Amino acid sequence: MFKLLAKLNKWLLPNYTKEQLDLAKATKLQKAIIAWKYYVTTRALS
Repeated sequence: MFKLLAKLNKWLLPNYTKEQLDLAKATKLQKAIIAWKYYVTTRALS
C-alpha cells in the first residue's frame, strides 16, 4: 500500500528538493507535505 502511495506522491506533490526550498522559510503546509512524503517513503522502503 505504501509503495503505491509513494508513487502517487511523486506524481502529485511538489518536489521541494528541485526547487531548493529553505526549510527555515517553508510554510506550515510545505512542512506538512515534506513530513507526509518522508513518512510514506520510509514505510514503503521497510
